[in-house]
Amino acid sequence: MSQAGPASVVVEADGGSRGNPGPAAYGAVLKDAATGEVIAEDGTAIGVASNNVAEYSGLIAGLRLAAEHAPGATVEVRMDSKLVVEQMSGRWKIKHPDMKPLAATAAEIAPAGTTYTWVPRAQNSHADRLANEALDGLRSGVTVAGDADSSLLEEIQDPAPPLARGGAVEPAPPTTFVLVRHGVTPHTTGKRFSGGLGGSNPGLSDEGRAQVRMTAEWLAPLEERVVVVLASPVRRTQESAQILADRLGLRLETEPGIAEMEFGRWDGMTFAEVADRFPEEMAEWRSSLDYQPGGGESFRDVEKRVLGALATLRERYAGRTVLVVSHVTPIKTIVSHVLDAPLESVFRLELAPAAVSVVSFYASPGEPDRASLRLYNALPPGRSGFDTAPTTW
Repeated sequence: MSQAGPASVVVEADGGSRGNPGPAAYGAVLKDAATGEVIAEDGTAIGVASNNVAEYSGLIAGLRLAAEHAPGATVEVRMDSKLVVEQMSGRWKIKHPDMKPLAATAAEIAPAGTTYTWVPRAQNSHADRLANEALDGLRSGVTVAGDADSSLLEEIQDPAPPLARGGAVEPAPPTTFVLVRHGVTPHTTGKRFSGGLGGSNPGLSDEGRAQVRMTAEWLAPLEERVVVVLASPVRRTQESAQILADRLGLRLETEPGIAEMEFGRWDGMTFAEVADRFPEEMAEWRSSLDYQPGGGESFRDVEKRVLGALATLRERYAGRTVLVVSHVTPIKTIVSHVLDAPLESVFRLELAPAAVSVVSFYASPGEPDRASLRLYNALPPGRSGFDTAPTTW
């Protein structure tokens, strides 16, 4: 958007309540009327409210976006709420006491000449999606187009290399891995052990797909930088990686070395169930990095496998950027390795579903390679904290 801003904008707004009244949220998006380009969007939960209150809240949020990001522009509001459109157009009276102050607030914010257009629900899907993401805990608050993308691009495309001996800086391009954890599955939300191909191998839930789609949109500006999407052969990572590859227009390849730890007979069980049925095994696993849970893999087994795959990938994609879709244990193992921290560090790291971490490796002739952690456990704008407890812990 130029400094002067668009001459005309469109506000698309919606709101909903699961229960009417019940948990409610609104969604609002501000677009350039001439180009359709998204300028800003807002999806926020508002506690317990009715559908109408949520819809009016979405209208107010959209008008505030217009006032802040397109001052002086003419505004057209598009909503699928016949009630709000007709009341704000002055054709229907406002009788309900809860609606009157909301309508008054909207009228005060709206610039002179604002028009209100009813659209079918299918044509208001963007705002509806924002409201549902807010209700599902996947986002909260305003996102301005371009702001988050630029900072992410700076971290990944222009990483400052760590200092070499004597203060020299290595000018060669780094080998960079954008590490993405898969979205949630029914096992994740049920806090069940979920390993690699040796277990029940669940796919993504609807929530998990929504999480990955948000991450894919966030990473979309990297489509010309990233050369390939790699994923473990496990179903949830393959499904996550396909969403990312489709959005970025990249090919998807499989890398078995970055699969999750195998949990053997523990797979599919909750932490409490394992502690109850196999208390001695659980105690051994919690005290030893060499113990193989349920006949599966130990942390040391996973470390050897993952770092072996990492070495191969560093050689294969030297000087380039690769998007890697993996799991909790492999990603935390790579991060510990990059930080030159003991493997025990994996117990002190948290990693949210569909979160992004970035590591870079620098080769310098005659010196040991150097590594840098550029980003860890980063979430797209609108997502904050943990939506669900991590799979393994």
